[in-house]
Amino acid sequence: MVWTGTWVSDRLGIELAGDDELRGLLGLALRRNPRRAHLLVSGVLGKHVPQLPSVVHGHGVTLGRRVRALLGPEEAARAVVLGYAETATALGHAVADGLETAPYLHSTRRPVASVPSAGGFEESHSHATSHLLLPEDPAFFDRGGEAGRGPLVLVDDEFSTGNTVLNTLRDLHARHPRDHYVIVALVDMRAAGDAGRLAAFAEETGARVDVVAHARGTVRLPEDVLARGLRLVEEQDGRTADPLVPCAPAVAPVRLELGWPAGLPDGGRHGFTPDHRARLREALPAMAARIVDGLGGPEQAGRVLVLGFEELMYAPLVLARALEEAGLDMRFSTTTRSPVLAVDDPGYAIRTRLAFPAHDDPADGPGERYAYNVAGGGFDTVLAVVDSAADTPALHAPGGLLAQLATAAPRVALAVVPAHTPVPRTPDRQEPPVLPAPLRGPDFSSYEPDDVGWLLQDLSAVRLEAPVEEREEAVQRGGAHYAESLPVEYQPTEEYQELYRDALAGSAARIARAVGTVTELVLAERSPRPVLVSLARAGTPVGVLMRRWARHRHGTELPHYAVSIVRGRGIDANALRWLAAHHDPADVVFVDGWTGKGAITRELADALAGFPGFDPEIAVLADPGSCVRTYGTREDFLIPSACLNSTVSGLISRTVLRDDLVGPHDYHGAKFYRELSGSDVSRDFVAAVEARFDEVADAVDQQVKEAASADRAPTWEGWAAVERISEEQGIHDVNLVKPGVGETTRVLLRRVPWKILARRGAGADLAHIRLLAEQRGVPVEERDDLPYTCVGLIHPRYTRGATGADGKAVGSA
Repeated sequence: MVWTGTWVSDRLGIELAGDDELRGLLGLALRRNPRRAHLLVSGVLGKHVPQLPSVVHGHGVTLGRRVRALLGPEEAARAVVLGYAETATALGHAVADGLETAPYLHSTRRPVASVPSAGGFEESHSHATSHLLLPEDPAFFDRGGEAGRGPLVLVDDEFSTGNTVLNTLRDLHARHPRDHYVIVALVDMRAAGDAGRLAAFAEETGARVDVVAHARGTVRLPEDVLARGLRLVEEQDGRTADPLVPCAPAVAPVRLELGWPAGLPDGGRHGFTPDHRARLREALPAMAARIVDGLGGPEQAGRVLVLGFEELMYAPLVLARALEEAGLDMRFSTTTRSPVLAVDDPGYAIRTRLAFPAHDDPADGPGERYAYNVAGGGFDTVLAVVDSAADTPALHAPGGLLAQLATAAPRVALAVVPAHTPVPRTPDRQEPPVLPAPLRGPDFSSYEPDDVGWLLQDLSAVRLEAPVEEREEAVQRGGAHYAESLPVEYQPTEEYQELYRDALAGSAARIARAVGTVTELVLAERSPRPVLVSLARAGTPVGVLMRRWARHRHGTELPHYAVSIVRGRGIDANALRWLAAHHDPADVVFVDGWTGKGAITRELADALAGFPGFDPEIAVLADPGSCVRTYGTREDFLIPSACLNSTVSGLISRTVLRDDLVGPHDYHGAKFYRELSGSDVSRDFVAAVEARFDEVADAVDQQVKEAASADRAPTWEGWAAVERISEEQGIHDVNLVKPGVGETTRVLLRRVPWKILARRGAGADLAHIRLLAEQRGVPVEERDDLPYTCVGLIHPRYTRGATGADGKAVGSA
């Protein structure tokens, strides 16, 4: 038989090396995913390739028995098993079956309000990266009796780089430390360096870490495989289309009643105990008999595929196994979120693809889902098994899953397993609710979905804008906080927009150099796998660019989120709680655009005092105030993204914090200005800077080398300069002195300016400042002694009858 990895191997040079069994266990396909070109397709997992249920379940049980032999009966009795969503949920169940006495939990991407998170982690290469751990029993991870916590058995289908496992181990060891971990996989495909990182974790924590797998090997990848793989996917997409088109089924699917035992969980999303396992085994023969009767007996059923649903793999698998034991010609597989290229070639692992909309109202929003190798599989009957949360109108709609299955098989049946809803906690044990997933474009912001996740709530439907003068007077009189409303979005004139375009053309290379420098310093000094968290919104374009640099230069996909921080009120505590549940806080690097006098730097340090593990040092593109040690440059130059408001920041407003809109368990808010999409230059700004990455690479390397040996300790000279200017100008309030090009631009766009101090001879960096000042009637005073290129002064003691420094009435923005 032709190996199902031949097609990919021949075209991209990807090779499997290792045990003889590898090619029997794995084939190859191409992902529609910018993070990783290839997909190892298991023939025995029951996800992408229909397989005998006994083979799928048997591989997991065998691994579980090997773990039991490794641990011994006493330690096996104290163990807990954790599987990974979505591909390894049934495999983890089967490993727990082999262990016999262990409770089981799998990670999930479906939050449940009644169950607080017991942790979380990221699967960086996945199409959907965030995993939640939601055990119904809050003591699930503490099982072990008087001897302390027992071994934790982590189960995944493949052990490739080890990143996901390490993310999990770090998260859980910080919360529930233990002495022994066992990693279980169908195949161990780690390179030597990856194996070393797991050994380093063991040495660091003093814990024993074992690995159990059916086969071992490595994947040999050419250096340019990601780019070539993406091009190959584009070429194939241009030649072929999905073989089936959306249509309504000619005959409604047969709905089969299972007689699922009352109160029995549908799987391990919230925990599955040995008692649950025993109840399910006892009930399976009767449920299988009902299915056989509903299909009209083995002969009428013919060749049957039981098709599970994403994370719901185990219940459909054991039902299929029971039908196989009853004499039916059975295969098993499930639907998936993973977008994979289909090529109808015997040397390729994914021959056909059915695409359909999500039908379970997922927390991360609607999207396309897939069933692979179902069409053309020669099935007479396809029995779809879903949980009740997924039995929605979208499942039955034209173009939905059932309609697509009807084009792939003469007969479609449906069985629904009751979705298990954990019992809510009593009031005295109530914990904060599970926080929602980050907002992403295009539903919130105009950035690419992968570029940034916004840990904010969408207040687009709320009227929050107020005239600049009205806001200034309320803030200065103490009747309001600046974060309780929004300024009216400044709409630039054509002359101003031309200045922005000229500024971008002239400074793109300088920005690219600063982006590269700060990113390389973060990778070298902060974390090899940092989680970028930009301070919305000025920091967000910088976070997007840093993420793009890491991908362009190193092929590394860095998570990036945007959070709100409000001067005088601190950082969004719920956003920090979400980050701590999904990432190691030590990997979080806060990102901002620039420093002025360092107020936000100090605000962040104070705000994080109650959140151990987070490093308060900000990484910035420009640090003219000398407030941080991780920066791209200390020059005070024009960063064109400071020239505009939302139209260069993904169409997102400044953040909002108001008691009547933001509750104790809510993220801070912001608006998405969809109506300004015609003026949006957010993606153009990123693209213009990214286009200069190759050009500045050598300069970045030199700057990083120089920075590594330089004294970069903050001097806070910017703060001292602001205090001096405040007293010289008779303002006596450092909050009304905004140093630097970026902060001065904000004064002119959002506040009531009094006057502008400009360094003599500053030139093109101040062209937009001079234009805005002219439009608003604000005087510009040339100075020789400024440490910044310019300083913006907000009108002190402002009322709407006040005048500017030149004696003229202050005009509207």
